[in-house]
Amino acid sequence: MTSAKKPRPSLALALLPILLTFLVLGTQLFIFDTFTPHVPLVIGIAITAVVGRYMGCIWEDMQEGMLHVVSVGLPAVGILILVGMITGVWISSGTVPTLIYYGLDVLSPQVFLAAAALLCAVVSVSLGTSWGTVGTVGLALMGIGAGFGIPAYWTAGAVVSGAFFGDKVSPLSDTTNLAPAVTGVNLFDHIRNLMPTTLPAMLIALAIYTVVGFNMVGDEGASFARIAAINTGLVDSFTLSLWTVLPVVLVIGFAVARMPAMPVLFTGVVLGGLTAVLFQGASVKEIFTYAFSGYEIATGVSEIDGLLNSGGIQSMTWVITLLLIALSFGGILESTGCMRAIIESVVKRTRSFGALQTSAISSSIATNVVAGDPYLSIALTGRMFGPVYRGMKYSMLNLSRATEEGGTLVSPLIPWNAGGAVVVTSLGLGIYSGNTENLLYIPLAFACWLSPLIGIIYGWTGWFSPRASEEEQARWAEQGEEIMDVEQVHSEMRSRVYRVN
Repeated sequence: MTSAKKPRPSLALALLPILLTFLVLGTQLFIFDTFTPHVPLVIGIAITAVVGRYMGCIWEDMQEGMLHVVSVGLPAVGILILVGMITGVWISSGTVPTLIYYGLDVLSPQVFLAAAALLCAVVSVSLGTSWGTVGTVGLALMGIGAGFGIPAYWTAGAVVSGAFFGDKVSPLSDTTNLAPAVTGVNLFDHIRNLMPTTLPAMLIALAIYTVVGFNMVGDEGASFARIAAINTGLVDSFTLSLWTVLPVVLVIGFAVARMPAMPVLFTGVVLGGLTAVLFQGASVKEIFTYAFSGYEIATGVSEIDGLLNSGGIQSMTWVITLLLIALSFGGILESTGCMRAIIESVVKRTRSFGALQTSAISSSIATNVVAGDPYLSIALTGRMFGPVYRGMKYSMLNLSRATEEGGTLVSPLIPWNAGGAVVVTSLGLGIYSGNTENLLYIPLAFACWLSPLIGIIYGWTGWFSPRASEEEQARWAEQGEEIMDVEQVHSEMRSRVYRVN
């Protein structure tokens, strides 16, 4: 179905299904107190279908629109399956435990905040989960920080900066796979394009944490009992050596060499399995179990058990089903013309690429605030703004980066968002019970809010804002992607203004 055949609803009618869906999502979040947006999004699809039928759309066209958008995201489903496999296998191989062990070993009082951010970044990159990192290593670091006399909000800010930085750039992360999936770009190209905003933000954050650490923490020692317990548990449960880190090194090397994502990740699964057999004494049957169901261990150390009991294909079913439903929601919004009407209202006020990039990041942030879900903020923004970026002939890498900056990185800064709720509850900040001073972790999570700010600056200056190559434009045509004629929209707007005057 071409864009010319799509209905052209008014802005109010186009916003109606989205607002009603957000209302259902808000009910799920604030009244039912649960962070599972699957059913509200399915209801949103039904609401959009009713609105589409009111506008004269037929179900077959709406279904075709959903299937088209879902097909764009199917490669990400394959990647997420491999992510689940590689997580379970890398834990069993001792790869992840080795990274945790050496990360904890470098901690010292004065550099604690910077080291905490780095450690969380390393663990989050290797596991691909900010939530898991916050709830395990992050919780351990909160206790260590308290031992140093560091306020909880400073430690929490460092933990959140590191964990969500790692989540954003990890090829194992669900959100890092979701953003390129909905925008139609290569996973590793997407990660490389994140670096111009992500690295400066993290370096600035580390510099601040280092300066604060040397000024806040005295020379007196502190109890390292918790670190010792974690490291002892790791040594007793795994064979740790630099050889067990080889799967990470090789996978990163293959990614830098621009090899396709799926073969690289599957190679990581194989390498992890071989490492588990050679160094941990695992059997092939056990490797298959870890790849499907995840790794299980009982060391008696809660931080270790909480972190390492994870992985497997089954662990990815939550995000895979959400991905498919969110893409279907975006597809039916496209096929009914609702998305185009909203986009046109934005384009009318968008005269430059800087304004477009700002609008995309702001839209992702607004969805995070209203819907309380980072996945929806990425999926909706990616689908809504795609035609405009293509119409301006800017690479979709700009949009995939914008969705991550406003989606992944901002989610932990909103206490009622799923990401923020994980931070507040996992780190024991007690904000919901009256310890509101710990909300200071929000401005102190420097890497999370500096990155979108830098992204907006790049949009207005044109730095690190690639134009679409001929190859990318040809791929748009081949895949039948919608390309908005921005000049025509502006022309129609000027004509209407002229007629009114």
